[in-house]
Amino acid sequence: MIQMTMELDSTYQRPVVKLDKFHSLDAMIDTGAIYPVWMNGEERLRRLGTTKVKDEIEFGGLGGMTKGALYEIPVFQLGGLIYPHMIIIAHRSNFPVPLLLPATMFANLIYEIDNKAHRLNITVPDDESHIRNLTIKDDNGRLHVFCSSAE
Repeated sequence: MIQMTMELDSTYQRPVVKLDKFHSLDAMIDTGAIYPVWMNGEERLRRLGTTKVKDEIEFGGLGGMTKGALYEIPVFQLGGLIYPHMIIIAHRSNFPVPLLLPATMFANLIYEIDNKAHRLNITVPDDESHIRNLTIKDDNGRLHVFCSSAE
């Protein structure tokens, strides 16, 4: 079992973590979200070393149906969790932080958002790995998110 703790930024009312290993950007943990979404437009995302996988996909969230593009991040790290070749959706939105991280990223893990102590606690059980596979597949206009252990 692996346990890790990340500090939450107490200046936000929502759970926001600083991504020390991803350009020191802020990301909000959204337990109701399905997709990881980049909110600051494609131009900035490309400058971070990502690659566009697919243009003009439709997805549900952010108050209804909207459009974005699929991008691959070569290696994304959230604390001690590693997501190689992680697929995210790029969508321009007026959002307080550049990245929204969904609950689906924590499939088969134990996570706790401790608002009182301003911490995100994550436990990786013995039968899971801290190296995770997270991908988004477009199946004829319907998106599916998959997250599992890499080992």
